[in-house]
Amino acid sequence: MTRLPYPDLSQSSEVVHQGLAQLPVQLNIFRLLAHAETAFVPSLLLGRAILGQLELDPKIRELVILEVAKETEARYEWVQHVPIAQATGVTDEQITLVDRGVLEAEVFDRKERLALAVAREVLREPCLSDATFEQVRLHFSPREIVEVLLTVGYYQMLARLMTILEIDIDVASGTQVSDAAKTPPKTQIRTSTDSTDPSESSTCGNTARQSRGGSPNDDD
Repeated sequence: MTRLPYPDLSQSSEVVHQGLAQLPVQLNIFRLLAHAETAFVPSLLLGRAILGQLELDPKIRELVILEVAKETEARYEWVQHVPIAQATGVTDEQITLVDRGVLEAEVFDRKERLALAVAREVLREPCLSDATFEQVRLHFSPREIVEVLLTVGYYQMLARLMTILEIDIDVASGTQVSDAAKTPPKTQIRTSTDSTDPSESSTCGNTARQSRGGSPNDDD
């Protein structure tokens, strides 16, 4: 049983309800994230970008996520991402090898082995070795390199929520979440509980300038 109770969503803010409404399935990890109301939607949007909007090959992305789950001992993450990985082309043999920690096998191509090596090294060390980084630069674009690091960081963050808070493991949801990430949200999601309209902020600034004797259009 989870170490924290799941939030009472009837008491949650409109922002949280809007964020949850965009999800194809309300997994326990999302429900628990809703405790952090102001960080909830931004974290969902980053996850959506990683799952559906990267230049990085989806197969490599999923291999990296499985390596994060393996290294961090996040069973919840592993269970949810095995079917997503399979849908991107990751084979059962590759999944078994990641689970066993065998990342140099010939069933992985050069880029896959490098991405897995990066994930492992980032999770175990504060920096990438010069030798690893030089190889990565030869085979990945700057954008792809940053995307690999973002993927490792984001899923390591989720993994620690899962393991520290001992989240109840959901039945694998297949590709519902990753499929939804490929399409724009149904409605624009507010990212803050602040209901101030941008135009009101502008008016406020103009009023302040006028009180100092300036024109509403004057620059400070």
